[in-house]
Amino acid sequence: MANDLPGDLQLLPLDALHQALGGRMVPFAGYAMPVQYPMGVMAEHLWTRAQAGLFDVSHMGQLTLAGDGAAEWLESIAPGDFKALQPGRMRYSLLLADDGGILDDLMVTFTGDHFYLVVNGATKHDDIAHMRARLPAGLTLSHMEGAALLALQGPAAVDVMRRLGVVPELPDIPAIDAMKFMSAGPYCWGAVRLGISRSGYTGEDGYEISLDAGDAAAFARALLADAAVKPIGLGARDSLRLEAGLPLYGHDLTPAIEPVEAGLSFAISKRRKAEGGFPGAARILGALLDGPARRRVGLKPEGRQPVREGALIFAGDQQVGVVTSGGFAPSVGGPVAMGYVAAPYAGDGTALAIEVRGKRLAATVVPMPFHAKNYVR
Repeated sequence: MANDLPGDLQLLPLDALHQALGGRMVPFAGYAMPVQYPMGVMAEHLWTRAQAGLFDVSHMGQLTLAGDGAAEWLESIAPGDFKALQPGRMRYSLLLADDGGILDDLMVTFTGDHFYLVVNGATKHDDIAHMRARLPAGLTLSHMEGAALLALQGPAAVDVMRRLGVVPELPDIPAIDAMKFMSAGPYCWGAVRLGISRSGYTGEDGYEISLDAGDAAAFARALLADAAVKPIGLGARDSLRLEAGLPLYGHDLTPAIEPVEAGLSFAISKRRKAEGGFPGAARILGALLDGPARRRVGLKPEGRQPVREGALIFAGDQQVGVVTSGGFAPSVGGPVAMGYVAAPYAGDGTALAIEVRGKRLAATVVPMPFHAKNYVR
């Protein structure tokens, strides 16, 4: 499939494979990335829900943090309880600005002797600069620029990995099918070393797999040789995470938004809620105590017409919010959206209207996720 792209984009380690598979490449986070394959976005979405989808997310930033006091320092920039994080466990967290605004959302894994961080592709260089400017002597923050990152998502993912012969690298690591959600460890595929977590951003069971970029094509081809696996692009990745009610940085999360209004209070650990000590603690803990002025909510528009980011939300003639993500949800069979509305209008069942091309579409505030999550606890 022909791709007319700017020449200054970075290429993924699997660029040649995406081209060979007929991927339609688009600019995303400074990279040429596949938005869809010949099967099409809706089919890719439904395949992932029913079987296993392979996503190339090598644009994401993979970082390591090592040194004495690493957990304490992480707690100075993010609101998680990293000192209590056990080896082989991971946590969703937030990189916070001094005023408590969200600079990025990230995954933090403790390996036993260092921390492994995954940050968003579009913000990774800013994140690294922000962290290095605050990094004390004795700690080392490294960018794993020679690593690829793949995500295998869907109910068949566990059987695919087992059939492929992925095994633990160490005797005290669980077998691939015995991993629990939000756990991680070192594994092998033959002589290829893999850092695997049972996680992802689709709402489905699955794995994220870090490996040397030079090994990525062979591993991806081996996965795709399994009849249960199809390649999946950015289009279905977005509709899958939207159905799962998962926010996307730069859209549903920005530096102007703090964690409580974003519905991410769970990312503030219990001890940190009591002790504070993270950026913007006074503002964030105040929002926890008194409630935020606005909240991120799920929205179900009536009819079939999707609503998109930037659409205004009304209660009667009063604008009360804005859509931050929206689209058609294949597993739901209709349009869904999320956005921020003034707190008095954030209750489930509240009747609102969303303005699309000068017309008001009726919509209702509904609980998220829009489609049930399928994690292995």
